[in-house]
Amino acid sequence: MVTDAQRRFPWHIIFFLGPAVLIYTVFSAWPLLDTLRLSLFTETGPGTRAFYGVGNFITLLTDPNWSVPFWNALWNNTKFFLIHMLVQNPIGLLLAALISLRGLRGAKVYRTLIFLPTLLSVVIIGFIWQLILSPLWGVSEGLLEAIGLGHLFDAWLGNESSALITLALISVWQFVGIPLMLIYASLIAVPDELIEAAVVEGASAWRIFWQIKLPLILPTMGLVTILTFVGNFNAFELIYAVKGALAGPNFSTDILGTFFYRTFFGYQSQIGSATMGATVASMMFFVILCGVAAYFFVIQRRLQRYEM
Repeated sequence: MVTDAQRRFPWHIIFFLGPAVLIYTVFSAWPLLDTLRLSLFTETGPGTRAFYGVGNFITLLTDPNWSVPFWNALWNNTKFFLIHMLVQNPIGLLLAALISLRGLRGAKVYRTLIFLPTLLSVVIIGFIWQLILSPLWGVSEGLLEAIGLGHLFDAWLGNESSALITLALISVWQFVGIPLMLIYASLIAVPDELIEAAVVEGASAWRIFWQIKLPLILPTMGLVTILTFVGNFNAFELIYAVKGALAGPNFSTDILGTFFYRTFFGYQSQIGSATMGATVASMMFFVILCGVAAYFFVIQRRLQRYEM
């Protein structure tokens, strides 16, 4: 028999969730939906628009004036992400494994120092590294000469072949603290009984890490991967702070964020277009959506089955 208390409407749920749902709707869901809507229109004159269907997407993908810079930005963004995956996350895993060792002196200090750049503004980081790497007044050339490696110095931020890699490594240096902290929290949560049993069986430290700890932290590694993917394909500030909206030299550091900025707001002689900007933003959303969906439907399901 259903009592009056059970029939009572759960107002407390609405009371607690209402503000969060309202903020999410106003600042996230509605702007996203309005951007998708705007991408289906074209500008017919000053302040006037007409429904254009998927015409903007066809233009973006097939018109050489739009498709060449778009595919260049997408490819550069992919390289930007791969550098983070191949450099940032392995370094984060290595540092987390070292810091989580029992009896390590100064572990808290190391964690704080490594995580500290993450707290700084991306604009400040970009400006500092621009000063360090400058061939005119930077200190990097002098430091390399002091250790006998001066011949390796080059204007890394000024060359097309090295500018994007240099910026990606600067980003790795700033944000390596995030995967470090996530993996570290996962490593110290591994039950001590498992480690002690492995030690009694004579397992080496490398075997304990490779066959016990690493499989148990795979869900965290998957989370780090998807956070890296979403963060890199939404990147903008570092490229803009160091190379400006043109993302030079010769658009070699242009990524989807800077391409969207030039398309929407315009830059120098280029006139901005709200509808094409919304189209680029929608394509960024679809790329991220596909990546996240692939992670959840392919990788995450396997991780859950592994845990069982």
